[in-house]
Amino acid sequence: MTWFIYIIRTRDNTLYTGITTDPQRRFQEHCANKAKTAKYLRAHSPESLDFFQPIGTRSLALKVEYALKHLSRNKKELIIKKKSFDFDEENGKIL
Repeated sequence: MTWFIYIIRTRDNTLYTGITTDPQRRFQEHCANKAKTAKYLRAHSPESLDFFQPIGTRSLALKVEYALKHLSRNKKELIIKKKSFDFDEENGKIL
């Protein structure tokens, strides 16, 4: 099973990052504003699924998610614009 990292842009123009095995399904779950919606997205309504990329295992996806969540907004916007990024597993950093 392949895991993905994804970034959702909210209506108030914030960025939310998560992992899933199906980005489109997960975006719809967030939009439904029900039990499976992330708490953050209940307060900041999702607008668009701006980015997703296959990562591999769940373990690796969690590491990438942690690194991505610690990037500045500008760096996240560059990833969205480029539509990809590389991850240095050894150092746990996004390149």
